[in-house]
Amino acid sequence: MTPYRDWDNDSGVKAYDIGQSHIDVQFKGGAVYRYTSLSAGQQNLDHMARLARAGNGLNNFINRVVKKRYSARLS
Repeated sequence: MTPYRDWDNDSGVKAYDIGQSHIDVQFKGGAVYRYTSLSAGQQNLDHMARLARAGNGLNNFINRVVKKRYSARLS
């Protein structure tokens, strides 16, 4: 997984992994959730990938928009 930059040092996100049609997000508590184009929508998935690469805003977006729209809890 790629470490999440968290420029403001205020995020619950620790790392992420972007796939063709999913993004796996690891939170600082250790849980890893998979969001897919089917579960969260392709537009939201694309936005999450941009935020992850930018290292800012991903946790906030998840909490506001896609919260429980993950396809699986991986760990």
